[in-house]
Amino acid sequence: MPDDQGVVFRAEGLGKTYPGVRANDDVSFDVRAGEIHALLGENGAGKSTLVKMVYGLVRPDQGAMWLSGAPYAPADPRAARAAGVAMVFQHFSLFDALTVAENVALGMENPPPRRLLSERIRRVSQEYGLPLNPARRIGALSAGERQRVEIVRCLLQNPRLLIMDEPTSVLTPQESDLLFATLRKLADQGTAILYISHKLEEIRTHCDRATILRHGKVVATANPRDHSARELAAMMVGGEMRRIDRSGRTQGAPVLHIRDLSTPPGDGVALKSITIELRAGEVLGIGGVAGNGQEELLSALSGEIVSPTGTVVMDGADLSQLGPDRRRLAGLSAAPEDRLGHAAVPGMSLADNALLTAAGREGLVRAGMIDRPRTREFARRVIDAFDVRTPNELTAAAALSGGNLQKFVIGREIMQAPRVLAVNQPTWGVDAGAAAAVRQALLNLARDGAGVIVISQDLDELLELSDRFAALNEGRLSEPRPTEGLTLDEIGLMLGGAHGMRVAEIDPSAPEAPALDGVAT
Repeated sequence: MPDDQGVVFRAEGLGKTYPGVRANDDVSFDVRAGEIHALLGENGAGKSTLVKMVYGLVRPDQGAMWLSGAPYAPADPRAARAAGVAMVFQHFSLFDALTVAENVALGMENPPPRRLLSERIRRVSQEYGLPLNPARRIGALSAGERQRVEIVRCLLQNPRLLIMDEPTSVLTPQESDLLFATLRKLADQGTAILYISHKLEEIRTHCDRATILRHGKVVATANPRDHSARELAAMMVGGEMRRIDRSGRTQGAPVLHIRDLSTPPGDGVALKSITIELRAGEVLGIGGVAGNGQEELLSALSGEIVSPTGTVVMDGADLSQLGPDRRRLAGLSAAPEDRLGHAAVPGMSLADNALLTAAGREGLVRAGMIDRPRTREFARRVIDAFDVRTPNELTAAAALSGGNLQKFVIGREIMQAPRVLAVNQPTWGVDAGAAAAVRQALLNLARDGAGVIVISQDLDELLELSDRFAALNEGRLSEPRPTEGLTLDEIGLMLGGAHGMRVAEIDPSAPEAPALDGVAT
């Protein structure tokens, strides 16, 4: 194959088939030096399988690849890295018990002495706007901080081709801007970047070209700046995107009362006197920069953390000292941020993962015995209702794409018709169509009379869904405020801990920002 001018990576006719699924079918595309090239597609469109073939995790059944004009067929990720290909994964590949520096060293063939490596991590992470302490243990880091480790670990390799799978999913807007400044700097230096994201506006702003997959095939290659986000989404799904329907909801009496909920300091963030009143039919949105107590709040709501102080009362019943199973049986359900490992067991089937949280409310265990037919039937209902792309309910959770597993995890809780549902990052790594479906399902649950708490770092998502908005900062929750009429400046101040203050109180000369009098669709 000739070395095309400027082309760093080329694939021609790649195909991969799994039992019952044609993941990739005759896929051809190229990535050029100095280019940020987006890879778009619905969940299950074949993006993950494609980049796994590029990175040596999966061997293609057909087709060929070239890197800088030379035939390229990596036998494993080590060979890919040696050839100059690096990848930031959507799901973290880190060891909780080890430090940042120790995790980075594990990904290097010949790591330097620990002191020198720590200095490199500090320097590179600061340069790229993703500061890290090399001595911190991974288990004590937030999801956003763990993502920084993954990114910095790849950047230390000085790759020719950098693959990034949803790298901004758990980053704040400010962190994302800094990341893209870094990516543009790398591109200007000649690095080719293959970028997977479901944030279409992000792709329109920062990417030079986009290859769009549908059902494992390339359906278009386009300049994303020439198309609206809705047009890109239509190419992905093969039709028009549906809009969110917020109608038909009325708020009833308070269903959940949380008073002075605090947790002791540990590896995570200590919660400080959290107080929430949630009404039936209401969606309460909670925003915050990564690492300010989102995971701890969800754990305190679900019962994974039983607070020594404060109360959790639902419909008059005190659930304060109950664990997750008894809270879920009472009607208080939760879906955590980490879908693979926390919300689902990777090696277990979807049916068994459904059993883990639905055993009580769906009657899947009788006389101490698992009702297998009923369990499989419930899992199938979740799969059908939430369009989970999988051969069947006996497929292992780890075999699903990230977005499809997310749909299953959220659907598993919604299908149990909880009285209160708390979710953290409900559409993390989910394509535009699936995100709309998940958000609509949350609104429908509220319309049916449930109270819904949505914890998210996606401000557009919170503004689209929530009736009231509150912010977490260092384990403290601001007083919730009606979402309608909130300005971006006010939200920014709330996220930074200046709760209840308007812009003029911080800087009297600052003009009022325009109100956000609508929600994104």
